[in-house]
Amino acid sequence: MVWTLPNLLSLIRILIIPVLVYLLSYPDRLSGLLAALLFLLASITDYFDGYLARRTRSVSDVGKILDPLADKLMIASALIMLAALDRPDEPGVPAWLVVVIIAREIAVTVIRGIALTEGIVMQAETLGKYKFILQAFAVVALLIHYNYWGVDFFAAGMYFLALSTILALWSGVSYYGQFFRLRQARIGES
Repeated sequence: MVWTLPNLLSLIRILIIPVLVYLLSYPDRLSGLLAALLFLLASITDYFDGYLARRTRSVSDVGKILDPLADKLMIASALIMLAALDRPDEPGVPAWLVVVIIAREIAVTVIRGIALTEGIVMQAETLGKYKFILQAFAVVALLIHYNYWGVDFFAAGMYFLALSTILALWSGVSYYGQFFRLRQARIGES
């Protein structure tokens, strides 16, 4: 593994997940706020690992895989815990929506894995990056959950989650299109 600062930031995001899961095993306000803060800080490292990799010219194949993997693990872990949270008499994140989001993530990971076996490294697409930003907004708001300063964070989180799901499905189709185009171009070169 290439131990560059960008790759270490991606690894830190993965290592934060158990702490996030622990915090989400308690459905109280303080745990939700701490989880939201931790998730927000982890999400910010996503920007910096890409920025630093490009700036220092330390983009690596490991980083191209580790960065989206960290994002997917963070989002999936948080959404699974949010769907499983038991908050009596309060709305929760629908499990079916979490299944759709995670299924898309698995489908994209599979196609990227197949591409790798054929010598094709697929970088994250712009749509996927926007999807992650919307998902991060959604998860932070859903982690906060309660109303503060007149803002219904749960409703805001569900709004961003719905938008991010639409974008996720769209970008998932785009990944498959990219794979088949790259594969055809490779076959055409042979």
